[in-house]
Amino acid sequence: MLRDAVMDDVPGIAALMRQSVLEVFPQFHDERETAAAARYLTEPDTVLIEDGTYYVHEEEEGQIVACGGWSKRDKLYTGSGAAPSDDRMLDPATEPARVRAMFVRGDRTRRGLGRTILARCEQAARAEGFPALVLMATLPGAPLYRSYGFRELSRTRVPLPNGVMLDGVSMEYPLRP
Repeated sequence: MLRDAVMDDVPGIAALMRQSVLEVFPQFHDERETAAAARYLTEPDTVLIEDGTYYVHEEEEGQIVACGGWSKRDKLYTGSGAAPSDDRMLDPATEPARVRAMFVRGDRTRRGLGRTILARCEQAARAEGFPALVLMATLPGAPLYRSYGFRELSRTRVPLPNGVMLDGVSMEYPLRP
């Protein structure tokens, strides 16, 4: 069941994020990169929950197995450090919305959970008038985004606070013809 995340979900979201990184990242990253990602990319951004733009996929027994969302604020990804403009509201007439913090538990990948979350993000951002969705993909997420229809804009190295660099892929999905 896909639903809006609530503040009571934060501990479960954090646990899922960490578990997802530890299970999925080793297929794409070395041990040092995986450890850094598990430390710096797995803190839930409660602003997304407060804004009502973050979702969780919950199984019957109440366990969160996937999460992700979108943002109408300027911050592009968790782990980028704090910037003065992070909380700035984007202008939907001229700026793209951001897809943020997508994670799926390792044993639930390739079952359509990520696509379902992306479809909810697309629908909500389109309803608010945004021209496109953008994101900074990690290597494990890039195949999902490509299959959904995102196009690669550029490749980069994403610095984490401890100096580890992760490969990243800047991607875009148009919402207007």
